[in-house]
Amino acid sequence: MITRREILAGLLAGVTLPAMAEVMESSPRPKARGGAEGKPSSSASPVDSGRLIEAAKLGGAVAFVVADAKTGAVLESRQPDLGMPPASVAKAMTSLFALDRLGPGYRFATRVLALGPVSGGMVQGDLVLAGGGDPTLQTDQLGDLVQRLAKAGIKGATGRFLYWDGALPRVLAIAEDQPVHVGYNAALSGLNLNFNRVYFEWKRAGDDWQVSVDARGERFVPAVSMVRVGIVQREAPLFTYDRGTVEEWTVASAALGKGGSRWLPVRDPGRYTAEVFRTLARAQGIDLNAPEPSGTRLEGREIGRVESEPLTEVLRDMLRFSTNLTAECVGLTASGQQSLAASARGMSGWLRDRFAVTASLADHSGLGGSSRITAGDMVRILTVAYREGRGLKPLLRDVGMKDDKGKVIEGHPVKVLAKSGTLNFVSALAGHISPPPTSANGGRELIFAIFTGDQARRDAIPVALREEPEGGKAWTKRARSLQGQLISRWAAAYG
Repeated sequence: MITRREILAGLLAGVTLPAMAEVMESSPRPKARGGAEGKPSSSASPVDSGRLIEAAKLGGAVAFVVADAKTGAVLESRQPDLGMPPASVAKAMTSLFALDRLGPGYRFATRVLALGPVSGGMVQGDLVLAGGGDPTLQTDQLGDLVQRLAKAGIKGATGRFLYWDGALPRVLAIAEDQPVHVGYNAALSGLNLNFNRVYFEWKRAGDDWQVSVDARGERFVPAVSMVRVGIVQREAPLFTYDRGTVEEWTVASAALGKGGSRWLPVRDPGRYTAEVFRTLARAQGIDLNAPEPSGTRLEGREIGRVESEPLTEVLRDMLRFSTNLTAECVGLTASGQQSLAASARGMSGWLRDRFAVTASLADHSGLGGSSRITAGDMVRILTVAYREGRGLKPLLRDVGMKDDKGKVIEGHPVKVLAKSGTLNFVSALAGHISPPPTSANGGRELIFAIFTGDQARRDAIPVALREEPEGGKAWTKRARSLQGQLISRWAAAYG
């Protein structure tokens, strides 16, 4: 059986995602601990960290803090009070916020409502697809929902087919400073499907191209008509986009080779979800009119629904795959605010009141480069939550200890449970360094945050080139190598 996580991984595959990179590139094997009293070895001195930072040649700024998880005592730091972009490490804060406001068992629900009685299989009136802000809804789930309706005898509606996407504010894109074609800068609304992306596939057909656009799942592959992609004879720009009744894309032929595919963003996710629902319904013999938006929330008899997994599982996947759409939908649902900016301010206020820290966040995913938090405050948030028994350690991914060639050391007893974040010339990592359970004196649990960034270099990149800027991959590799080296030192010296 294909699991939902495998489907998620498939949806995210094949697209360059600088905001979703997850793990460190390299980490030297930890050295043995110091003397019998557990004092730091000479390799843990501030001079060594300075040399590592100098060797990384990152430019910009490097800030870090490592602390004892049980006591909160800071063991080593560098610029702990410098505000830095957290990138996707912001999703760790969003997770704590959502768990506090919504509870671990919260489920998002997408419902089908009948606004009239059902007679002879026909809804005598309007049928409504009502979204509940679920960021994880997929085509196969909609297909299964439609099959259940057909099995229950539903054949159509005499009235309109309405969709309501007002459970969350409509946002055309999370961040304004990203290229138009990147799928990780999603639109969002109260109705979302396939992380608000369509599957664009192209193949050579003689001197021409064969193009298709669909909302494919594992078992259902409905065509999509509200998005159209044309291939144009040019070298640049790579993509153009025009948002109208039909979302029109053009792609430069010089970049396509003989064939391929990628996921493209949809900017009207409510209508996209409703169109796919109608296409799936017609395939099951359920006749619905063209979808129309409903400006108000409507209540009727519920005749079908699909629910997300519990919030803890939604967050676990979000932290693993770093899905920006999920972070924004979860954060907006938790805050109840009607704009992304207001919701981010609300979460910043909650962090201040809850953890006595000063964070200035532009969104819930970290995609916006204007968000700021200090390494000291990030460690304080994770430490307080951990000491209160409400930490994220059970949800964080084990990114692994690595050798000096960047290869995971299989079976290594030290666990690095962390959330990473990557933007152009920004790299962040925060989480736990957990000792083996058999270590002397039980070992010491560490909590750390490492923020690196060259803001001037990032700001100099034209928006159109921000998917994969020149020098970006090499810089990120050096930043992750530095993260691994620091973690190796801390595990050896303090763990």
